[in-house]
Amino acid sequence: MPEAAAPVAPPPIPVAAPAAVAGAKAPPWVPALAAGLTVLSVAALGLAWQGQTRLKELEQELVRRQGLSQGEASEARTLARQSQDLTRDTAAKVALLEARLAEVALQRGQLEELIQSMSRSRDENVIVDIESALRVALQQAGITGSAEPLVAALRQADERLARHKQPRLEGVRRAVARDLDRVKAVSVVDVSTLAIKLDEVVRLLDELPMLSAADKTSEAMAVRQARVERAAAKPARTASAADGLLAQWMGVAEERWRDLASHVWLEAKSLLRVTRIDHPEAMLLAPEQAFFLRENLKLRLLNARLALLSRQFDTAQADLRDTQSLLDRYFDARSRKVVSASELLRQVAGQARQVNVPRPDDTLAALLAAGGR
Repeated sequence: MPEAAAPVAPPPIPVAAPAAVAGAKAPPWVPALAAGLTVLSVAALGLAWQGQTRLKELEQELVRRQGLSQGEASEARTLARQSQDLTRDTAAKVALLEARLAEVALQRGQLEELIQSMSRSRDENVIVDIESALRVALQQAGITGSAEPLVAALRQADERLARHKQPRLEGVRRAVARDLDRVKAVSVVDVSTLAIKLDEVVRLLDELPMLSAADKTSEAMAVRQARVERAAAKPARTASAADGLLAQWMGVAEERWRDLASHVWLEAKSLLRVTRIDHPEAMLLAPEQAFFLRENLKLRLLNARLALLSRQFDTAQADLRDTQSLLDRYFDARSRKVVSASELLRQVAGQARQVNVPRPDDTLAALLAAGGR
């Protein structure tokens, strides 16, 4: 700080030599001038003292203010240093936040890409799974001849698409609905019902009357009928003989001869019978051969049943035709049970046919379009 200026002394007052004053008489204005000069000197001294005092006060104020300024400057330097440190920390934090923000933005972009990729991958997985299930069901339908595997696969695909709720797969869902309606419209062979009918025919085979047994039964019935007629005729002849004892004794011999002749005729008639036989082997069938014939028919029906279950309809039709031919050849067509068995065989033969299951081409095409292939 600059030093304070030194006080300026007043100019010296000229004093006349005592010899001169003593030798000459002073003018009248001299005392007044001397008094004025004295007053001025006192005033100058007062002013100088006051200026000196004020100057000291100014110096003290300057020193005080200089101390305050130095303290404030030190505090300002401290605050500036703190501000610089805070600025550096803030800059470091801002840089760290910017780095983290960039990292978060990068992670967000990667997450969005991952979500989109997962969404696309999920859609592709759904498409691939549905396509695989439909192709497997189509193979099963071709092997079994039934539309049930394909219907089940289409229903599962429709339920899965309904849960997925993806707009880009709505076309696939509509195609699935069309194919499902078309497959349901196909008449499916009820193999279980046909197998039950064949089992019923197998059960009836042991009860079906054969032609040879039917002819023997007819002969026995004819003999019994003749005997009944003869027994019924005897009381009438006895009643006619009661008209006269004489006529009875005379006609007893004739009656006996007639009875004997009638009996011989009926017996001969029962032993000899003329019938038309289209298949002579049916009449010449021995009982043990009849047993094996029934067993052979059972085996053919069981083969036809297995062929139906394995969807080999041509083989089943061949076995059914052979069975029907044997029934017509060796069994009595007049029997109600034979007619019932033949009717069951005709029903099975009429329903056992190959069913062409329609392909789900609309769904497969929609899946290919949705998958971008």
